[in-house]
Amino acid sequence: MCAVGGSSYAGGVTDTPHPFGVSPRVLDALLGIGVALGVALVIAAEADTGSGQPPAAYLFAVAFGALMVWRRRAPRLVLALTVLGIFTYYALGYPPIGIAWPAVAATYSAAEQGRTRTAIIAGAVLVAVAAFFRIDEGLPTAYLISYEMFTNVALLAAAIALGVSVRTRRQARVQQARILELTTAEQERRAAARLQDERVQIARDLHDSIGHSLSVVSMNAGVAAEALEQDRPTAERALAQIRESAGQTLRELRATVRLLRSAPDAREPITAPGLASIAPLLEAARGTGLQVEVDVRVPDGSLSGPIDAAAYRIVQESLTNVIRHSGATQVAVTATLVDAWLVLEVRDDGRGATTAQGAHGALEVADGADTSRTHAPPSGIIGMRERATLLGGTLTVGSAEDRGFAVRAELPGRLEP
Repeated sequence: MCAVGGSSYAGGVTDTPHPFGVSPRVLDALLGIGVALGVALVIAAEADTGSGQPPAAYLFAVAFGALMVWRRRAPRLVLALTVLGIFTYYALGYPPIGIAWPAVAATYSAAEQGRTRTAIIAGAVLVAVAAFFRIDEGLPTAYLISYEMFTNVALLAAAIALGVSVRTRRQARVQQARILELTTAEQERRAAARLQDERVQIARDLHDSIGHSLSVVSMNAGVAAEALEQDRPTAERALAQIRESAGQTLRELRATVRLLRSAPDAREPITAPGLASIAPLLEAARGTGLQVEVDVRVPDGSLSGPIDAAAYRIVQESLTNVIRHSGATQVAVTATLVDAWLVLEVRDDGRGATTAQGAHGALEVADGADTSRTHAPPSGIIGMRERATLLGGTLTVGSAEDRGFAVRAELPGRLEP
C-alpha cells in the first residue's frame, strides 16, 4: 500500500490536488459523509414501511462512510471491506438497502486509483451473490434480470467508468504539466545558450576592435615620445593617429553599450564592417611604420554579411598581432574568391612563430606572444579560428615559407539558407 501524498499506483495518482484547489482529504471526508447519509436515508425509508430494524443497522452506514477516509491509501482493502460489510449486513437480517448502492463509492475509488480489474471483479461478485440469493428466495428470474440485476450492473458500471474517466483526466493534467515543465526548461536552456553565444560574440568583437585600436595607440605613443623633440611632424602624425584610434574605440564601446542596454525588441540591427571597410585598419598599421600592401579582389555583394564581417575581424586581429608581436616591417593583405570560396591571407616578414600547447591542441603563435602563463594560444587566434569554424570555414596560422608569420582563412562566399 502507498502512503498518502506518495507516488502513484499503477495508473492512478494517490493524492493529486483537486483542480479547484480543494484538499483531497476534504473531498474524501465529504464523500464519506455523503455515503453514510445516503445509506442511512435508505435504512430510514425502510423504517417508515414498518419493517422495524435495530438502531445497530445505522452503524453499518457510518462504517461504509468511514471507509472512504482510506480510499486513496488502500482502495482494494476499502472495496473488499465494503463488499464484506454488505454481506454481513444482510446476514444479520437487516432491512434491504440494495446491493450496488453501498458499494458505488468504493467501486469508484478503486477504479479511480487504477484498480479497475479489482473493481470489476468485486462488482461481479456482488451481483452474482445477490442474484443467487434472490433466486433462492423465489424472485422471478425475468424480474431479477430486467430490473434488479440491470440496476445493480448499471450503477456499478457507471461508478467504474466515472473512476476511469477521472483517473484519465488526472493523468492528462499531470502529463500536460510535465510537458510544460520540460518545454519551459528547454526554452530556458536555449535562452542561456543564446546568451552565452552573444557573450562570446561580444568578447570576440571587443577583443578584436579594442585590441587593435589600443595596439595602434601604444605604437604611436612610442613613436610620438621618441619624435617629439627631433621630428615634430612625425610626432604630430602619431598623435593624430592616437586620437583617431581612441575615438574609434570609444565609438565601438558606446555602440556595444547601447546594444546591451536596449530592450531586445527595440534593438536596431547594427551593420558590421566588411572587407570594403578595411582601409582605416591599413592606414592605422601604416601609421605605426609598417609598409602595407593590399590586394583585395572581391566584387561588392559577392559575400554574405556574416562572411564579410568575419573577414574584416580576421584582418583586424591579424594586423593587431603583427603590430604587437612580430617585429615586422612589411605586411601583405590579400583576399580573392576561388570557386565561390573567400581565400584571405595576412602575411608579414617578422620573427615567425613558436608553438604553444593548449585546450585547442598544438598551435603556432606569433613569436613574442605571451604564452608563459597559461601555455595556451592567445585568445585572438582562438577567436579567429572560432569565427571561421562557425561559418563552415577553416583558419590556419604559422610561419611563412621564407620568413615571417601568415594567417590564412578559407570561408564560403555565401551561407546556405
